Amino acid sequence: MRPKRLTPPVRRTARRWRTPPAITTGAENFEGMAVLDEIGGPLGFLLWQAARDVVLWAGFTPEERVGLFEPGADALLHGLIRSAGVEVQLESPLMTIVRMVGGPDTARAETVELACQHIAHWADGHGYTAAAIAYAQAAALTVPYDAGAAYAVGRVARRRAEYARAETWFRRAIALARQSGDWTSYALAFSGLGNLYMQRGNYPSARRFHVRALRAARRHSLRAIQGSALHDLFVIAAAGNHKEDAERYARGAFESYGPEHPRLPALANDIAYFWVERGHFAPALTVFEALLPHMTRHEDRLVALANIVRAAAGAGERRQFEQTWDEVWDGLARDDGTENAAQVLLELAHGAAQLGEFERAERAAERAVKTARDRGQARTLLGAESVLDSVRRGRGARGRAAAEAPRPEAPQETEMFATDLVRSLNASLVTR
Repeated sequence: MRPKRLTPPVRRTARRWRTPPAITTGAENFEGMAVLDEIGGPLGFLLWQAARDVVLWAGFTPEERVGLFEPGADALLHGLIRSAGVEVQLESPLMTIVRMVGGPDTARAETVELACQHIAHWADGHGYTAAAIAYAQAAALTVPYDAGAAYAVGRVARRRAEYARAETWFRRAIALARQSGDWTSYALAFSGLGNLYMQRGNYPSARRFHVRALRAARRHSLRAIQGSALHDLFVIAAAGNHKEDAERYARGAFESYGPEHPRLPALANDIAYFWVERGHFAPALTVFEALLPHMTRHEDRLVALANIVRAAAGAGERRQFEQTWDEVWDGLARDDGTENAAQVLLELAHGAAQLGEFERAERAAERAVKTARDRGQARTLLGAESVLDSVRRGRGARGRAAAEAPRPEAPQETEMFATDLVRSLNASLVTR
């Protein structure tokens, strides 16, 4: 009997992942013009010039950088720093760029990248999103294999509604992360794409990308990103009125976050609002009340109070409705320029209508319509117009009877989940 002949294994070449290029310019007439428009003055010119120097330097190899800048260019840039009177936290990273200009062949890419990231963080914190994206992009070009830096560009671009640019940087981050094994950036970039498509209103694509982020997070034990992906999937399921999926994702996100996660209040708010939309007012009210101490900004507190108004009305808690309505209405009278003013007014209109307070409901809905129209908030405008029409048609005895009809009780599992959320929110206050 002949011995069995073994077939040698077929040698396979290593798969080469193609790193897609990314869009590096926006709609400006020339590169960096948005920074000059956004900041202006000596500081704007300084940041524009320094970013251009970094991008130029990043486009050459170390050997090609000898003599890249004119002699004395570093002294000129240093003079711009002195004349601009920059803040203390900008001095050190800008001086790193000055040294790069003075010695382009000896500057280290990682050092320049870190300096650009510091400037991007400073700009983002001051609301200078054009400067933030310019320096985030400069950092990513300086170390072109850094997936995390590519993800950071996509994130800022998405917030500036530069969706095409954001998508290319997210996809680049995915490819770079896959090559380097940076699974945190890999999962985050899929999450970034999911949020981008959510902003565009494309929920099927958003869900697909968030599922991929969730799978990557589970595969590599990235618990925080797993919670974030489940949170986003909950929002998508709730928007599509997929009740069972929404509840499953909500519970999963809650368990992944834990009581000390900074995103827990946002998750609790989204879940409570989902219950309000489904008519489960009592458990939603307890969660909104527990959220109130977490809201330190005036704008966030107004939103939380408006949610309490609506939930209290739905739960039949008239006294709490009256007290909170006055607080929110007075707060808006002092400052109606908040970004969420139209949504706050819409929640007030919902609450008043639920208690049959049609005059107050109409007044709030009319202001919500005007505010949303002035701000170009199409989704809120549509909701406000719908409530206003409903209120005007339901002023009669039939409408008042419907408003005062008894509310259905929430399922026991919803009540238990609300208790868990409140307990965790209270515990997180103690550990601050």
